[in-house]
Formats: sequence, structure tokens, C-alpha cells
Amino acid sequence: MPKDIKSDLERIFADTPGKKSCIHLNNCGSSLMPQSVLQSQIDHLELEASIGGYEAANKRHDAIEAVYDSVARLINCHRDEVAVVENATVGWAMAFYAIPFQAGDRILTVEAEYASNYVAYLQIAKEKNVSIEVIPSDENGVISLETLEEIIDDRVRVISVTHVPTNSGLVNPVEEIGIIARKHNILYVVDACQSAGQMPLDVEKIQCDVLSATARKFLRGPRGVGFVYVRSSVIEHLHPPMIDLLSATWVSENEYVLRSDARRFENWENNYAAKLGMGACIDYALEIGLENIQARINELANYLRDNLRAIDGVKLHTLCPKQCGIVTFCISGKESADAVQTILKMGVNVSTSSPSSTLLDATKNNLPVLIRSSVHYYNDHQELDTFISIIREIAKE
Repeated sequence: MPKDIKSDLERIFADTPGKKSCIHLNNCGSSLMPQSVLQSQIDHLELEASIGGYEAANKRHDAIEAVYDSVARLINCHRDEVAVVENATVGWAMAFYAIPFQAGDRILTVEAEYASNYVAYLQIAKEKNVSIEVIPSDENGVISLETLEEIIDDRVRVISVTHVPTNSGLVNPVEEIGIIARKHNILYVVDACQSAGQMPLDVEKIQCDVLSATARKFLRGPRGVGFVYVRSSVIEHLHPPMIDLLSATWVSENEYVLRSDARRFENWENNYAAKLGMGACIDYALEIGLENIQARINELANYLRDNLRAIDGVKLHTLCPKQCGIVTFCISGKESADAVQTILKMGVNVSTSSPSSTLLDATKNNLPVLIRSSVHYYNDHQELDTFISIIREIAKE
């Protein structure tokens, strides 16, 4: 592993064929894959085409099983605590809906919680008569750990937190929250969809019981595959909302037995090419080093923020001290959706962030639709300067 990612940038750039066709600043949506990740999928698809899908899976059995080892190394857990699933939402939901909620239970979450998670809270609240309560935060989204400690009682069933929101560079203090959750023996769920691949993740330091992530974002993997970690000590207490012949064994006419490991949250049919692609992208990230990746992303993101902040009419969202690679903003007098279309025509990939994706945060801060950009370690200053120049011209019009 290189001591400094800058010494390996030439190889990294060459490994990223997409850099030749666009400036990709939509990494929190879906990153550009390295050539090796792409090739791992092509090779398996060609194998399926030549000998058959079942036969290809059998032939690549060891490589497929090694994906669980790769995830385990990425987040510091045991391979038996990993389930590989269709996407992060499926993984998160399979674990969340397995929690045995009872009437009167409380769910604690954060203001910048992602819509897919929050609507699940609302469904459970309606069906199980539980309450949803938001941990207070300041105007920059930084939560109050003191208040969290104060509002906990024996009715809190779960603390569920999005590590990095979809609409800003905010990084929630998941390790500090984990200390509180463990102290009170509360089930702790972390959505690491936007943090996996752009910063180190260690479930032992976070002390979470569940952590979900996707391959397509900062891990630079394919779409349609992700994983969920479930701590071994809680697996037996969580019955998946849906099971099949992989997650359970039919042992008699009226009885089944669930698997004892995290694969009780999987189902039998898999996209094996995507699964191998996820293993390849994790191995690629581990080779570079997550600390190196985080340092490079932070340097590029800070450069982008500083230059955008200097443009008249540009307003950044979230000015909290601890931020990551997601940079969101709006331009005075401009509709963000129109600005994004202009940016795309100029060869730069960005997206928008709708208030509905983080409704509580958006309502509190009166947020419009935001322009969402997100850097990765394979971006460079020349690309960012091009993007900054485009924003400067849009703001002047």
C-alpha cells in the first residue's frame, strides 16, 4: 500500500476508463468503476454464457466465498456476520424489519435521516404503535450527544442513524453514539451507504449491531449489490421478514430452522457477476488504503468548498466542522435542476438533492433543491477547476 495516494495517482487514473469521457462528480450516486472491477464482472458473465449460470457459480465458488472475507476486512467483522444482498436498502430493511418491536417502543434517529429509512420507521410506528423521536442537532446538523443521553429510557428499542446524509457533507458521530448505545444496551443500526469506501469503517469502534452499505457509491463497484453486517450476538434475536430455502432449512412438514449466521438475511438467487464485482472493488479500496482515500477525498472536497464559497451567489449547505466528500449548494436566482442540466451539457456529472430525500433537515433549514457534487480520489484539481469555472459562469448569468 502506498504511503501517500498521490504517489499512485498515475496508475489510479489509468485504471479508471471513465475519466477519458467525463468529469465525474456524482460519486455519492454511483462512482466510476476501476477496470479490474469491470473485468471481474465481464469474465463471470462470459463464463455463464459459455458453460451455464449454475455451472459458473460452482466453478467460481471459492472466489464468490472470498467476497465475504473482503467485506469482513473492510469493516472489521467476522465473515459469518455478513450478508450479501441486492442493495443497501434491502440489507438495511431485512435487518430493521426483523427487530421485534412492541407497542410503546421508541426509535431514536437523526434530523438528516434518509427518506427510505424514515418511511420504514413510519410504517413500523403505524403497525406496531411505536414512536419516532429525533435527536436534536444545531443549525449545522451536529447532533447533541448530551441530549441523546438524557432522552434515553428503557423504552428505546433502537437507535438508527445515517452515517453520512445524502444531502450534505455532514458526518454523524457514529462512534460516540455507539458508546451511548452500548452503555444502555440498545440495538444500534448504522446506514453506511455514503461512508463505505470514502472513510475507514470499523464496527468494533462504532459498536453497531447492524451496518448496511452498497457497492455502487464510494466503493466504486457495480449497481445492484450491497451488504449488511449483523453482529453475531444479536443474529439469533432477529427473524428476517422474508425467508427462503437459503435463509432457512425446511426440516419437517410444519417446521423450519433459520441459519445461524447473517446469511439468514439473504435469499437464494444472486447476481454473481455483481457479487464478484463488489469483492473486487472492496479489494481495490483496501489495497489503496481507506485512510489514504479519506485524506485524498477530504483534500479535494475542501478545495472545492473553498472555491465555491468564494463565488458570489453560491450558498453551501452544512458548514459543520467535520465534513466529507459530498458538497451541496444552491445558486441564488437559479433553479438547481436547470443548473444541473447546464453542467451536464458541459461534460460534468453532478445531480440534485431533493428536500424530500431528507425532509426533516430540509424543512428545518428551509432548503431548496440542491446541486449535489461529490469528489473521489480519482478526481483531480484540473477537473475541479473546470467545474468551478462552470458554476462561476452560471452564477454570473
